[in-house]
Amino acid sequence: MGMATSPNDAGDDVIDQFLSDRGHAVERVGWEQEYNKKQCPDCGGLHDTAASSCTVCGWEPTL
Repeated sequence: MGMATSPNDAGDDVIDQFLSDRGHAVERVGWEQEYNKKQCPDCGGLHDTAASSCTVCGWEPTL
């Protein structure tokens, strides 16, 4: 364990490693939720819940 990692990061790393070992992509491929808005995980732009792509950077969720 490196000194620079916080305890909270360690669990995520283990889970990401677990998933990538099994061939899963660990990138988030869906919208983040911010109150009653959708938030682009790529640039952080906020959108109405009906949005299907980010009008700020052009990101789209991969299905």
